[in-house]
Amino acid sequence: MILALAGAAGLAIDDAHLFHQLRDEAEQFQRLLVPGFLTCILSRLPPPTGPLLPGVLGGDWYDALLVAEDTCTAVIGDVLGHDVHAAAAMSQTRHMLRALLYDRHSSPSDILARLDRALQAITETPVTTACLARLEPAGPGIWTLRWSSAGHCSPIVITPDGQARYLSIDPDLPLGVDTAVPRRNHLHPVPAGSTLVLFTDGLIECSHESIDVGLERLVALAGEHAHLPLRSFVQTLTDRHPSDTHDDMAVLAVRTPAAPTQHDPHQS
Repeated sequence: MILALAGAAGLAIDDAHLFHQLRDEAEQFQRLLVPGFLTCILSRLPPPTGPLLPGVLGGDWYDALLVAEDTCTAVIGDVLGHDVHAAAAMSQTRHMLRALLYDRHSSPSDILARLDRALQAITETPVTTACLARLEPAGPGIWTLRWSSAGHCSPIVITPDGQARYLSIDPDLPLGVDTAVPRRNHLHPVPAGSTLVLFTDGLIECSHESIDVGLERLVALAGEHAHLPLRSFVQTLTDRHPSDTHDDMAVLAVRTPAAPTQHDPHQS
């Protein structure tokens, strides 16, 4: 009996070692897929440091790039699943979308619709949510935020005076559900010096509370710390998020240039 128990324990230990090895390899795989440097309007974000996800591997992804000298496009999304297959699907989706983003004349809803048709035609990517946002100048000291949501959380906008607001809308269908259903664009004016926050629901989900409670806490947290530099601001949100960390999470922040002042007329 002792020998049998020892053999069973040995198999369990081997299985645990194999599981941890597979998880480490999967995390390394996803780390290679996450963009190393994201070009935003004001800054370049460093590559992720430390664990990408709180204990699980998933399909959360993000990207940001300048599609013109003064126009920034940012996207965040979540592929259904928590394994290496979700990470591979995330890579496919992100790279297909990146190719579409350079068409500045297409609206966010048009780009998501084209992405949805392409994914369903040539891939087996599972259901995916995404929020695609574009920031472009609308006049002196004001920017236009144009975004479309495929079943994803909307952005949070924080004005220079620290007022944070969740841009609540009824999201369209996730990608991979029905390409025949139209997608919509949403517009919101953004003052110079404002901060745009895109995030996945893993940042606000908590098993014992409504997701609305987590969202309210995240909005309050973002408004309280919006004065911080972007890198410290994002770190604060990931360190103090209101979720119970049972899901993977991602957060991306973009800040519009501050308005020129009389003392510095060349500021941009």
